[in-house]
Amino acid sequence: MDCTHELNTQADVPLPALVQARQCACALHARRRLGGALLGSGLLLAMGAAQAEDAECKRSGFTKLVSAEQVEQAANQQYAQMLQQAASQHALGPTDNAQVQRLRYIARRIIPFAVSCNPRAQQWRWDVNLIGSSQLNAFCMPGGKIAFYQGILSKLQLDDDEVAMIMGHEVSHALLEHARERMGKTTATRGAIELGAALFGLGNVGRGLADMGGQLLTLRFSREDESEADALGLVLAARAGYRPEAGISLWEKMLAANKGAPPQWLSTHPSGQTRIADIQARLARVDPIYEQAAKPDRTFGPPKA
Repeated sequence: MDCTHELNTQADVPLPALVQARQCACALHARRRLGGALLGSGLLLAMGAAQAEDAECKRSGFTKLVSAEQVEQAANQQYAQMLQQAASQHALGPTDNAQVQRLRYIARRIIPFAVSCNPRAQQWRWDVNLIGSSQLNAFCMPGGKIAFYQGILSKLQLDDDEVAMIMGHEVSHALLEHARERMGKTTATRGAIELGAALFGLGNVGRGLADMGGQLLTLRFSREDESEADALGLVLAARAGYRPEAGISLWEKMLAANKGAPPQWLSTHPSGQTRIADIQARLARVDPIYEQAAKPDRTFGPPKA
C-alpha cells in the first residue's frame, strides 16, 4: 500500500547548511547530478568489481585540513534538525510509506559496498528518509545521512534502477568526503588570497578580484567532485544489482524537467548531455559488474505523479 497520501508533499524544508554549501541555485543542480564519467575507466575491462571501485575511491589531500569527526558531527546535527523541521510540517515519510520502504531497501543493497571504499563508513549510523517536498532533490551528508525529496520521485517517475543511480552518486559524495574536501579547499584558497593581497598590496580591489578567482576555482573543484561521484556511484549501483543504463534514462528525464540550465563552463556540474555521452561510452566496461551482481528480490514503483 502506498501511503504517500498521508504525507504533506508541499512542505518547505530548508536544506542543511552542509548541503547548501556544495550546491548552486539552478534547478538542475538543486537535485544533484547523476551520470557515469568513470575516471580511469580504461582499466575497468581488466578489473574486477572491487578493483574498479577501489580505483574510484581516492580522496583529495585537502580533506586532511579539516577534521572528519567534526564534519560528521555537524552533518548529524544538521540532518536531525532537518528531520525535526520536516516532522513539524507532517512532511517526514513514515516507516510504512511505500517510498520510504523502497529507498531503505535500495540503500541496504548499496551500503555494504561502502566500507571497502572508505573504512569510516563502517562507523557511520546510516539513515535514509523521505522529505515531503516538491523539490527535485536528493543528497547524502557526511556520516551516511541520506534524504530523498518526494518531488524527484514523483515528478520524474523514477524506477528502482534510476533511484539507485541517484543514491549511488550521493553516497559516493559522502564516501569521497567531498564536503570535507570543499572545506579544506576553502581554507587553503582563502589563506592564499589573503597572503597574495598582503604581499602585492592589492587592497580591497585586489581582494575582490582574488575572491572572484577563488570562486572560479571552487566551481572547477565542484565539477571534479561531480565527475568523481558519477564514477564511483555508477560502480556502486551496478554492484548492488541495478542497471547502469538507467543513468541514461535518468538524465533524459532530468533534461526534460530542467530546461534553461546554465552552460557547462559556468556550472558546478557537467551538462546533462555530457553525462549521457559519458555513460554511453562506458556501459561496456560497467555492464560486466552488473551482470555478475546479485539482483534485487523486490521491485517498487514510483509514487503517483
